[in-house]
Amino acid sequence: MRRLGSALLAVGMLVGCGPGTQAETPPESAPSAEQQQQAPILTTTNVDVAIECSGILEFANTASYTLLDRYLPSNVVTNIVNRRATAPFTSLADLSSVPLVGPTRLKQLEGGARTMDFIDADCVGILDGIAISRDDQTAIVNLVNTIDDSELHDVLPDAWNGAVNLLNTRPFTTAQQIADTAGIGDVSFRNIRNSATLSRPLEALFTAINAIPSNGSYGATTLRHFDWWNIASANHYYRDQKECFGLEPTSVPYGASIRPNLANAAEVRAEVQRAFDYVGGNTKVSAAVRDAGFANLDALIQGRSFKGCILTYENDPWSRNTVHIYVDTVNGFSVMTETWWAE
Repeated sequence: MRRLGSALLAVGMLVGCGPGTQAETPPESAPSAEQQQQAPILTTTNVDVAIECSGILEFANTASYTLLDRYLPSNVVTNIVNRRATAPFTSLADLSSVPLVGPTRLKQLEGGARTMDFIDADCVGILDGIAISRDDQTAIVNLVNTIDDSELHDVLPDAWNGAVNLLNTRPFTTAQQIADTAGIGDVSFRNIRNSATLSRPLEALFTAINAIPSNGSYGATTLRHFDWWNIASANHYYRDQKECFGLEPTSVPYGASIRPNLANAAEVRAEVQRAFDYVGGNTKVSAAVRDAGFANLDALIQGRSFKGCILTYENDPWSRNTVHIYVDTVNGFSVMTETWWAE
């Protein structure tokens, strides 16, 4: 029987069970609507357990001492049972705070949850400290197989060798292969997951903006994933003005001026809003897509700092393009807008 119940189920069911408790298997009551088979769900917040994998926490929170003892050493079970009596586990990090619970014990808990049908194939499992769904895996694999060199290194600022190894080894077919790549650990794998899954409402907004037909004299393009280095370093025939900020000296495009201050959330938000307004987005993009996209953007940029470049170029005297590139200095989240006009 499929189980996808909340990890915060009432603790009173089995939480207090200690040695000798006879409840050895999950109750076979009829599954609720929430527990019915459903398509895998993309993880869209920075959590360490996908919804499809929440049965791992449910198993840790509700299985009897005797059942847990099948999969874990008795001293670990005692620590888990004693801790959950005070509060249910809400994350893998929470579980890992229990003495003697580390990556190996988490995988053993995952194995027990899978055997006892608390999770199924829609939960890929725990990889480098996070439990991902099948939908997460698809997004992660697609991102790593297609992402540009410059963006991947920004997503993995502290895992340069890991990024190089991914670029040299791809294409991948599973998230496990990515997690197993030399130089990829908990922080870097989570950064990859976040880059692949957390900005889908914003990406939908950008797709809607890009679908607005040009009237021949002006238009806009908005991008979430792009090769900022090739864009910023390109040369243009008639006019080529570049201002950059926060870049390493070796990454500054030739001829660019340097702005001393990084960009903040307000600047990034204002520029995306400008591109949206430039093509009449309020009348051409649905309110649902607009509101979800900007809310997603606001959540991702709040309190963050960004490096990047602002480019103005002309290929002839009768047109102009303006490009704004912003890249989070810590996690590599990036957005680009380009607006243009032509006589």
